[in-house]
Amino acid sequence: MSAALNRPMITGSVMLATIIQALDTTIANVALPHMQGSLSASQDQITWVLTSYIVAAAIATPLTGWLCDRFGQKRVFLVSVAGFTVASALCGLADTLAQIVAARLLQGLFGAALVPLSQAVMLEINPPEKRGSAMAIWGVGVMVGPILGPTLGGWLTDSYDWRWVFFINLPIGALAWYGIWRYIPKAPARRSMGFD
Repeated sequence: MSAALNRPMITGSVMLATIIQALDTTIANVALPHMQGSLSASQDQITWVLTSYIVAAAIATPLTGWLCDRFGQKRVFLVSVAGFTVASALCGLADTLAQIVAARLLQGLFGAALVPLSQAVMLEINPPEKRGSAMAIWGVGVMVGPILGPTLGGWLTDSYDWRWVFFINLPIGALAWYGIWRYIPKAPARRSMGFD
């Protein structure tokens, strides 16, 4: 099936990937005091839960284009969503500060490609006359994540446990992975661009 016929499913799948990445930039903020007590960390140490994610994402984002040229867009997207989802589970299962910081580093590394890839896919599946409205829809996902993050994180932490701010990514990540695997057409890797 062509990308045009599957446009709604592709849009939904890449929006889920965008939302979980954007959500995780802010969802853990309100859970930090609970993590601090649970992991026996100082206030300075617990901020590494946030910092490690941001630093890893900032370092890995510029590699997205090269990785797509080397391995193909769909494969990089699938690995990124799967890695982000697994890293989210590791964050929720962490028992020490070192474990959660390492898991957040992994989450940032895998999550770095989600926003640029979802934007690229949205541009590719929409004809030029519909790209403006498609990018507006995509922009809603980018904005909803950080806005919803603190509210959702606070509710999950108060109602359940701080670990659920990470476990919430598991069903969303699984749905995004399935949609990307099922509906995005496979394009061959170009392997033409050297690493710069």
